[in-house]
Amino acid sequence: MDEASLRADMIEGLEHQIGETLDEPVLTALQRVSRDPFVDDASTAAGGETTPRGGSGGNGDRSLAPATVVRLLSALDADEGDEVLVVGAGVGYSVALLAEIAGARRVHAVDIDREAVAIARSNLSTAGYDAVLVDRRDGANGLPEYAPYDRVLLEAAVAEPPRALREQLADGGRIVYPRGTAVQTIAAIEPDSEGVASDAAADDDDAPTGFRTVETAGPARLQPMLVDGEQRGVERNRTRREDAERAEQGHFARHGWEQDWIDWDDRL
Repeated sequence: MDEASLRADMIEGLEHQIGETLDEPVLTALQRVSRDPFVDDASTAAGGETTPRGGSGGNGDRSLAPATVVRLLSALDADEGDEVLVVGAGVGYSVALLAEIAGARRVHAVDIDREAVAIARSNLSTAGYDAVLVDRRDGANGLPEYAPYDRVLLEAAVAEPPRALREQLADGGRIVYPRGTAVQTIAAIEPDSEGVASDAAADDDDAPTGFRTVETAGPARLQPMLVDGEQRGVERNRTRREDAERAEQGHFARHGWEQDWIDWDDRL
């Protein structure tokens, strides 16, 4: 089956999976952007497990299922000419879709993982989106050099978007992110300029102060946002991580200070 047919099957499967017709900008971007430079899923119609291009084994969590990408982009509601910041470059596929929607020079992506940045840059170049800026940054700090942004997309789960990202949002802008940890919901929030939440968000206590939730979708399952100094694959629970490190270093081996109390004269 040729690439165009595979892409058409994927889109049809996505609409069936999501249960609604895709928004026109997202649909057009899906039709124009090939997934082949980004992931190896030629045998998959609508998503599931994929293998990222340019990465080694263990990088699979960087490649989001197409249904998740569509939910995120639909909630983002970007338009041509919007300045867009993507936090979490992944393999670059959703970044390329946004480049088709908003324009390549208006899309900026950051990732805390150097390897992810290299992979995204390479994949985007192969796909013809060299004009997209991909930089190694701590996503919690955003990218102030190009702020303000009309749209900010987090491809990492957080309880609420970091303050810097909220401050870099343009008036009337929108932030979309996976809200929560174990159980996640894709949330779209906007500044609450009038001080009154919309009917859909009247009882919403999860939006940051000064913002209101305007749309939710899901469920979702994305990796949590990393802080500066953390890398993928590192145990996030400090106690378990340090215990494992001590054990590996022989910290609990029975030799050293814990042997000082032994009466060696009686033992020898």
